[in-house]
Amino acid sequence: MTTDTIERARLVDEADAVATRAAVALGKLQRDDGHWVFELEADATIPAEYVLLRHYLGEPRDEEIEWKIGVYLRRIQSDAHHGWGLFHGGAFDISASVKAYFALKMIGDDVDAPHMVRARAAIHKAGGAAAVNVFTRIQLALFDAGPWSVVPTLPVELILLPRWFPVHLSKMSYWARTVIVPLLVLAAKKPVARNELGVKVDELYTAMRAKLESRAAGTKRAWTAFFGAVDVVLKAVEPLWPKGTRERAIEACVDFVTERLNGEDGLGAIYPAMANSVMMFDCLGYPADHPARRVARTSVEKLLVVKEDEAYCQPCVSPVWDTALASHAMLEAGGDEAEARAAAGLAWLKPLQVLDVKGDWAEEKPDVRPGGWAFQYNNAHYPDLDDTAVVVMAMDRVKERVGPAYDEAVARGVEWTVGLQSKDGGWGAFDADNSYHYLNNIPFADHGALLDPPTSDVTARCVSMLAQLGETDSPRMQAALAFLEKEQMPDGSWFGRWGVNYIYGTWSVLCALNAAGLGDKHPMVRKGADWLIHIQNLDGGWGEDCESYALDYKGYTPAPSTASQTGWALLALMAAGRVDHPAVERGVRYLIATQAEDGLWGQEKYTGGGFPRVFYLRYHGYPAYFPLWAVARYRNLKRANDPHVAYGM
Repeated sequence: MTTDTIERARLVDEADAVATRAAVALGKLQRDDGHWVFELEADATIPAEYVLLRHYLGEPRDEEIEWKIGVYLRRIQSDAHHGWGLFHGGAFDISASVKAYFALKMIGDDVDAPHMVRARAAIHKAGGAAAVNVFTRIQLALFDAGPWSVVPTLPVELILLPRWFPVHLSKMSYWARTVIVPLLVLAAKKPVARNELGVKVDELYTAMRAKLESRAAGTKRAWTAFFGAVDVVLKAVEPLWPKGTRERAIEACVDFVTERLNGEDGLGAIYPAMANSVMMFDCLGYPADHPARRVARTSVEKLLVVKEDEAYCQPCVSPVWDTALASHAMLEAGGDEAEARAAAGLAWLKPLQVLDVKGDWAEEKPDVRPGGWAFQYNNAHYPDLDDTAVVVMAMDRVKERVGPAYDEAVARGVEWTVGLQSKDGGWGAFDADNSYHYLNNIPFADHGALLDPPTSDVTARCVSMLAQLGETDSPRMQAALAFLEKEQMPDGSWFGRWGVNYIYGTWSVLCALNAAGLGDKHPMVRKGADWLIHIQNLDGGWGEDCESYALDYKGYTPAPSTASQTGWALLALMAAGRVDHPAVERGVRYLIATQAEDGLWGQEKYTGGGFPRVFYLRYHGYPAYFPLWAVARYRNLKRANDPHVAYGM
């Protein structure tokens, strides 16, 4: 029986059955200690870099792991363009393709094998290895497979500059900061990989030269020319830096990294920073058994996902995010079993609140007490506003059941969150007022992800949290709502920085506006909901591609429906008071029809944002908890005969 034949009167009962099956399936994936953590998959670059890291260090070969990573890299090679993209079905990306090819050659793939010949031809067509981005140029230079002269200069002395200086580490995002600091040492020392097999990729170069192409939004020609000239000067004077100053700068970099090593969770708890820290310690002569180097190396190994026939390396892990969102979904599903599992998840989350470490965010907000949650198991220097708001809202949802058990945690989470509101009324992910947009013009910033300015989705989450807790008309709330109004696109949607893309942003904001008391007649709400209804696919679902982050974006382009994006759109429309709209019914029918036998939903599409135009994520948990959440909410609202959503998400 197709969902089209389900009578409207029975649709709520069918939604209830689907939600019940999904809640049982999600419950089976919960760890014994109460938390959820799902695979977090990026593109070919991270597993390729993992292979290259081992050969850089000259470690004994793990042929089984290499073989499995090779299987993975070959599987995700595109049949359409023969290279590697940044997401499932994505266009050819020169940097990802060069790294994947290099890794496969290092693993032992014959360069004359058909898949390598096709990849090499695609790389040549795109300009060859000279056309790669900054971080790939560094990777090649470390293997003496490319020149350092084409890498923009960031002198290690940068770490010694005063905070008022226009180019300063504190003015960059947390992820850029943690990646760059150990990289400063590598760029100063210019070590060469042990590379005991002697593998290089000379065959990927062509006679063509290539300029760096920036993927940053809003670059300015004058600023770009200025920083380009500065780079020329820095290259000329680099040999003249005083030795004493250079050594002092290297020592400062080591101190920065060591303070933030984060145990076996790694520097910044993200792969590029963790791998760079290992290479930094290695080039400075730290032996493999040195405590700092050893723990840094272990942190990288913990990111591996090893299966029976393939393996890959994750960019990081997402247990706090997964647990908080899964708990929300379970609370929405309701019933003793689901609510008990949500309670176990919240109990696991409580001790992970960062209460005793003033992280890098305190550079801008020194008088604010810590109180946030990080994305990963441990990342005390870098909690984030998004996770904190989602955890606080989940804890607030259970206050009638558990009494004051979470009151203090909620209060500290709110205190930290409001303390990091930016001057424009919005919130960034990790820092306040990290909006030094001129830095996107420096040659090193070609990836366009150097900053962490306020965004619609994170601001919306903070608004949702405050409003759910009863704050709807304060000056800071009005400033935040004004920010969201300013950020709304002409078509009614909102940009999604951390999820793909305008569907994610619009879901986030419509939930916030509902919580803040802006009814369905408000122009912002009406326009946002109308846009979602307008872009619904004929199958009843919603979909949006990562290409929506293109710098020349001109409006929504249809894409195949996905379970997670359909969940977001349904949650958004219900927050906008449209639970009885035919679009919601069609969306629920789509989720009913696409539920798999295991009770969950399949989804290969990438719907997570890392860095627009550069790095995307496939959250394996998204099709597990978002569709459940949406279907359960539909059932709850219809059975209550009340269209109002009572929570911030």
